[in-house]
Amino acid sequence: MKITVVGAGYVGLVTGACLAEMGNHVVCLDVDARKIAMLQNGQIPIHEPGLDAVVQRNAAAGRLQFTTDAAAAVAHGTLQFIGVGTPPDEDGSADLKYVLAAADNIGRHMTDYKVVVDKSTVPVGTADKVRAQVAAALASRGVDTAFAVVSNPEFLKEGAAVDDFMRPDRIIVGCDDERAGLLMRAVYAPFMRNRDKLVMMDVRSAEFTKYAANAMLATRISFMNELALLAERVGADIEQVRKGIGSDPRIGSQFLYAGAGYGGSCFPKDVKALIRTGQENGMQLGVLQAVEDANERQKHVLVDRVVERFGEDLRGRCFALWGLAFKPDTDDMREAPSRVVIEALSKRGADIQAYDPVAMTEARRVLEGTPGLRFVDHQSAALQGADALLVVTEWKEFRNPDFEAIKAVLRQPLILDGRNLYDPLLMRSLGIDYVGIGRGVDSPREPT
Repeated sequence: MKITVVGAGYVGLVTGACLAEMGNHVVCLDVDARKIAMLQNGQIPIHEPGLDAVVQRNAAAGRLQFTTDAAAAVAHGTLQFIGVGTPPDEDGSADLKYVLAAADNIGRHMTDYKVVVDKSTVPVGTADKVRAQVAAALASRGVDTAFAVVSNPEFLKEGAAVDDFMRPDRIIVGCDDERAGLLMRAVYAPFMRNRDKLVMMDVRSAEFTKYAANAMLATRISFMNELALLAERVGADIEQVRKGIGSDPRIGSQFLYAGAGYGGSCFPKDVKALIRTGQENGMQLGVLQAVEDANERQKHVLVDRVVERFGEDLRGRCFALWGLAFKPDTDDMREAPSRVVIEALSKRGADIQAYDPVAMTEARRVLEGTPGLRFVDHQSAALQGADALLVVTEWKEFRNPDFEAIKAVLRQPLILDGRNLYDPLLMRSLGIDYVGIGRGVDSPREPT
């Protein structure tokens, strides 16, 4: 099948590469000539495990091509997937200018039946706007070519996106056009040979499903983070609590890890957008507002612990920071908790020695010029002369370090663990002063 994917960023590139992997002839369109040149030369502009091999293999086979030629890209595919960014606007709503620009391009160049597929995360009602934009572009040309608009939200986890696309647990398609529905079923048939994973519904419900899913996962994280703060006060260990409630099949074990807050390109943006959608429809979504507030508070917890130990004035202090990306297996720095931690420490006069296995280039770009911040090329180098170690991202290589070496190098043996990677009892036995998130069982209780 001939398919066009508009946007060669995270969603578009993964979508295009994985569809090509199943034998489709895919053309990826992007307005960024530099990015397209990189892809044409076999370079991948984002870090996503396994994606480079899929892209290079299918590009070499001629099934995956990259272009900046909008007319040629629109002419190529019957299915036109839109996978462009929807950044938050100033009021928290999703900015649809790139989505609507893509729709306008399709309408200006199409000459035969097209199925326009909204793959980007978009608010309820976006399909209507896309349909109107395509229709207006067609009318400006004086033509009346048939087309359909479908909602097909992505459910890709950064760091596992290729596997999520190739082995989906569900495929949501919102469609009100029979021909378009048959084409969508055909394109996804290779991804569900052992069982039918396609969930067909109306377009608005499909759009809403994506926001509801991300809001639910964000809610679980903020819920556990808030309980973690309470656990510290009552002398409970949130890790033991997590295991206890996660064993209940009604709850499950996913997204129950307390930590330094969530970040990335999805949860923060989508929670804000859903809150804004509620406001536009006369509703205050109190639960989601609390989720967002709790997350913003949680991003400051590590800094609060530093201030408790060293005071507000951190001049002359140095802190090692392990982890910059918002999560492991990605170089994405968008809304990363590390950015909040670094900014707050820097404002108080501290020096920060930061290391990340993958995100150093991106971190340098977004944090360039931060006073007191120095990037180092190895996790051990971050420890040299530091007053404490702050763990912000749960990379595998941080999970079982040489604790004796850490203890020997730090000015004082203090670890502030924002991801609860380590056992408080083991740390105590090693003579390390350890502070996790919600590990109150190892802390003195408030006097009664």
